[in-house]
Amino acid sequence: MKFLILFIISIRSPSSTFSIVAMDPETEEWGIAVASRVFDVGYIVPWLKAGVGAVATQALANPYFGPWALKLLEKGKKADEVLEIILKRDTSPEDRQVGIVDKYGNSASFTGGSTISWAGHKNKMYVAVQGNILVSEKVIDTMLKVFQNTEGLPLAERLLMALEAGEAQGGDKRGKQSAALYVVRKKGGYQGVDDRLVDLKVVDNPEPVKELRREYEMWQYVFLAPAYLRLSKEEKEKEKIFLERAYSLLKKALESDIKYPEVYNSLAWEFALRKMYPEETLEAAKRAHELDPEDPNIMDTLAEAYYAKGDYKKAVYWEKKALEKEPNNEFFKKQLKKFQEALKRSKK
Repeated sequence: MKFLILFIISIRSPSSTFSIVAMDPETEEWGIAVASRVFDVGYIVPWLKAGVGAVATQALANPYFGPWALKLLEKGKKADEVLEIILKRDTSPEDRQVGIVDKYGNSASFTGGSTISWAGHKNKMYVAVQGNILVSEKVIDTMLKVFQNTEGLPLAERLLMALEAGEAQGGDKRGKQSAALYVVRKKGGYQGVDDRLVDLKVVDNPEPVKELRREYEMWQYVFLAPAYLRLSKEEKEKEKIFLERAYSLLKKALESDIKYPEVYNSLAWEFALRKMYPEETLEAAKRAHELDPEDPNIMDTLAEAYYAKGDYKKAVYWEKKALEKEPNNEFFKKQLKKFQEALKRSKK
């Protein structure tokens, strides 16, 4: 019985949290970034559905707020209407804090009178920022300002930059423990199977936001850029914006000092297949090869990059190098045949 009482008290303890909920109208993405001095804030706060909206429920969080709000948003209700309805359903609304962005880009937030200071929220079109048990109001103000000043970047990057800015202003006055970053978009997930464009969280870490940044730095190149490239082909009306976002990630990688060959290799392969930005594509392939000169798969990518650039002789050369490493690789054999035929045609 003593254990049970302690457990009930612990789950009713207020959670100090700062979060940002937002929409990108150009790409039709919804996202949430959140950090807190709780074990796993990503398990509690974020609720999202592609094409519908996003909800952050925090402070003494009511876990029903998320599913309630998403159901109402799916019916076409606006953020302020949804907020009013779910608060009326609650038995203790003054303990709650919540932020909502609907499918139209409208935002609404609520900070109950019983939440622990500093607590409050700020709202603009496409974004809701909220926090409780914070060092000061500057946390929220700075997050909003950073988000508004980074228009044109991928939504995930803007959310993460806002979260980093909030932490730099002091963030949660009790300390740090967990963080999460989620972005959804219809068919935004791996190979379009689901909607999870970005799906990252850090649990029980002394520097959760820094770790979230480290994880995202890899994610954006390995998963986000290919997703944007795929979506550019699948949705012709948004082709231009998705290509711009993907290209921005390619340039960012080339300007970075990342030492992971698979990052450059993945980007080079995706762009080479589409014969886009041949100079940057080849540079990425070369960077991958420099970092791992013995990998035959990277040699194959380098060959594909030369092929995309129209240098068929070098494409043949590097594919032969790949086959020297793996002489029985059937894919490499097909690649070599493709490059040899292109070289032969070019000489006619």
